[in-house]
Amino acid sequence: MTAPEVTLPRLLRRNAHTHGQDIALRVKSFGIWRSFSWGDYEARTRAMALGLHGMGFGAEDVVALIGDNRPDWVMGEIAAHGVGARSLGVYRDALEDEVAYLLSHAGATVAIAEDEEQVDKLLGIADSVPGLRRIVYSDPRGMRKYSDPRLLPMAELIASGEAVHAADPTAWDRLVDATDGERVAILCTTSGTTARPKLAMLSGRALIRHVESYVAADPKGPDDEYVSVLPLPWIMEQIYALGFGLVSRMRVSFVEEPETMMADFREIGPSFVLFAPRVWEGLAAEVRARVMDASPLKRRAFDLGMRLGLAAQEKGRRSRLADLILFRALRDRLGFTRLTSAATGGAALGPDTFRFFQAMGVPLRQLYGQTELLGAYTLHRPGDVNFDTVGTAFEGVELRIHEPDANGVGEIVTRHGNMFSGYHGIEGNSDLRDGWLHTGDAGYFDKAGHLVVIDRIKDIATTSRGERFSPQYIENKLKFSPYVAEAVVLGDGRPHLAALICIRFPIVSKWAERNRIAFTTYTDLSARPQVLALLRAEVEKVNATLPPPQRIRDFVLLYKELDADDEELTRTRKVRRGVINEKYGAIIEAIYAGEEAIPVDTTITFQDGTRQRIRTTLAVSSAAPAKEAA
Repeated sequence: MTAPEVTLPRLLRRNAHTHGQDIALRVKSFGIWRSFSWGDYEARTRAMALGLHGMGFGAEDVVALIGDNRPDWVMGEIAAHGVGARSLGVYRDALEDEVAYLLSHAGATVAIAEDEEQVDKLLGIADSVPGLRRIVYSDPRGMRKYSDPRLLPMAELIASGEAVHAADPTAWDRLVDATDGERVAILCTTSGTTARPKLAMLSGRALIRHVESYVAADPKGPDDEYVSVLPLPWIMEQIYALGFGLVSRMRVSFVEEPETMMADFREIGPSFVLFAPRVWEGLAAEVRARVMDASPLKRRAFDLGMRLGLAAQEKGRRSRLADLILFRALRDRLGFTRLTSAATGGAALGPDTFRFFQAMGVPLRQLYGQTELLGAYTLHRPGDVNFDTVGTAFEGVELRIHEPDANGVGEIVTRHGNMFSGYHGIEGNSDLRDGWLHTGDAGYFDKAGHLVVIDRIKDIATTSRGERFSPQYIENKLKFSPYVAEAVVLGDGRPHLAALICIRFPIVSKWAERNRIAFTTYTDLSARPQVLALLRAEVEKVNATLPPPQRIRDFVLLYKELDADDEELTRTRKVRRGVINEKYGAIIEAIYAGEEAIPVDTTITFQDGTRQRIRTTLAVSSAAPAKEAA
């Protein structure tokens, strides 16, 4: 077991002293990969910490970090812990009011921002966060016009820290030796599906010990490569990019831009990958979209390869012929050639998408966890993967079903020795009872002892006829379609199921162009009768796999994509059902009133603050009757 005094700064120092020349981090900038050895990693972190300490920041402070995933983020986070401060990660696409709430609630006194865009947000909320004394920015481009006294270039912070180290070479060691693994080091935002996110307080010791439990379940070492693409404020990216990097010395690489993610990913060829379900869904949709543009011969080869691969996968085997004609080239194109481990988490992944990648030869496994429990604590073990489950618990994790019904279904409750320390600024926690965290998720154990997660308890719905269903399960099946970006299934307290569907614009627009269907905008395209017919066929395909009471009868194609900026999704892309029911209440009522066309006159606000009026008519479409989709 890890000694209580082990901290993240101490792990960094140890790695630098014992493996100083080994590569720890990489980042792509201007098309070139730049490497940081463990010695470089510690030196820059040390300079940041001594610079912050020299400005008077320490144990009572909170250091906020906002921007893309970059070495300066993880270095800044460890530097904050090195001076005894707490770190707070903020999603790069968070709007000003979200940033203001988080920094104010946390009591942030210093922020490390990536560039001008993030600095503008921080300056814009100055009145709401009076305690913010310093804003350190990494990218100086566009910053010459600013004169706010709180602004400080990262280069100057580094230079001041290096000067301290030159004058007193033992200053960093004294700071690191004083760090305490039991103290709260990280304030990590929860998903916030129903309200503002809470800030879970995590100690450095808890994170390190939990990573060690995770490594025992899914071993990683210094020869493993990982590409950090999911947002660093999310607990699972903290576990991998920060925790796994320090504990197992897994090499961590950062892509240049979100738009270059897959190209950069392929260049590295990682041995391990963690993607959120929306990324796996997007990749599956992109593959299927490319097939639509391929020659007839290639389309037939794809169909044959998928049939062979899925048939073999159902029997627990791999098809050599499918690998030869399809999957080997597909894995190479996606950058999956060297994968030895792959995971999905943060939300449920539809079984169809899961099977797609498993058949391809991607060693995909499902994990399950919560921010309060330091991320994942269950995982499929190699050779023991079941699409309908999330695997078994790590060693030392206690897991049970609270008040199960006759079928063994109840609330999932968990406890282990590395849990959070509570919520920042909130006394007590009704979800934590006798040391057990009540997750709010419904589930059960199957015959093999795997945990099966059904849905959020509050989201499990019942029609007016008494038929229960999981909206999330049906939504995930819909999103396997390359044409569906997002779906919200309705029906709680209603006589039948209906759905709000968002088209996947890049792929549907490509389909429309190929079929010579003229359109101008997302709204215009989604209203085209040909597109409605296309999506009706996709809904009917899903209905054919569902029992009659769970089939979707009516649906509409929304005039816009669901967006986290509009509070319709969380920053981790989970649907906020309460917001959807309120915002689209009139549309929902019209669907169930039997309307065939629903007029819409509304205004949407874009991220840059511009507004656009949308006037359109939503057609309510009905899927084929249940007997036709049996």
